[in-house]
Amino acid sequence: MKYTELGQTGMKISHLAFGASSLGSVFRATKENESIEAVEAAIEGGINFIDVSPYYGHYKAETVLGMALKRIPRDKYFLSTKVGRYGANGVNTWDYSGKRATESVYESMERLGIDYIDLINVHDIEFQAAMEGGLQKIVDETLPALVELKKKGVVGHVGITDLQLENLKWVVEHSEDGTVESILNFCHYCLNDDKLTDFLDFFESKGIGIINASPLSMGLLSERGVPEWHPAPKPLVEVCTKAAQYCAEKGYPIEKLAVQYAVSNPRIAGTLFSSANPENVKRNIAWANEEPDWQLVNEVKAIIGDQQRVSWANS
Repeated sequence: MKYTELGQTGMKISHLAFGASSLGSVFRATKENESIEAVEAAIEGGINFIDVSPYYGHYKAETVLGMALKRIPRDKYFLSTKVGRYGANGVNTWDYSGKRATESVYESMERLGIDYIDLINVHDIEFQAAMEGGLQKIVDETLPALVELKKKGVVGHVGITDLQLENLKWVVEHSEDGTVESILNFCHYCLNDDKLTDFLDFFESKGIGIINASPLSMGLLSERGVPEWHPAPKPLVEVCTKAAQYCAEKGYPIEKLAVQYAVSNPRIAGTLFSSANPENVKRNIAWANEEPDWQLVNEVKAIIGDQQRVSWANS
């Protein structure tokens, strides 16, 4: 397993990182014991960065992850969780106020059974962009609340997450230097979309660490096929299906190629994937530790063709 420092945080994180959203039964029904084994398999395989959120499974992911962490020494992992996006009883809610952000951090620590969060993120800031105060509220209220917790030693570092790279850049540009220490972006460094590369110079110039997520582009790049809820437009779904079939004919699962491609850029500190299946975790780790078939990468990109970088709104 390779490790890269996340910006200037001092945290050397694994190039394949564990996203705990699956532990919240976000994608399918899960069993607690299997979820715990998946976390243990990740740590045993060399993964040392775990990302979660109170939003995943409406607090379930943090709760189940907390059960797993009881079995793992604290110095074996860096932990990231988030504020701003929540929910209960199947209803999503958002609150980016400084007060709620502060409360949320302490609530997350209780669920996770820890007394220190290595990285605290403002979750999916584009939702605040559409609310009163816009992204300026993230700059003026959410981030200062988290920086205050950093000063108190409750959290180690502060970051922001979003699907829209432009929003991440805007908040960094309008915040005091050093406030935002990392960004987490998803679905923009994968076989069908490498838009993140356009922003690497900017984030690096600010000393900001870069985390990629969703190497399978939320299921677009899978033999199983895109899930019904996926927001991708039909033409993109169709070419990704063709690409998956092509890889299958070559005897090289598109999931394997997608993971290998996503972790291949040394300028990206880590790439998050999520699974509550321990065998799947082990398989992803094995894939990530091998170089991709670059000829096949080029062939897949050619199949995707003019659908490269076609994206969608968050949901």
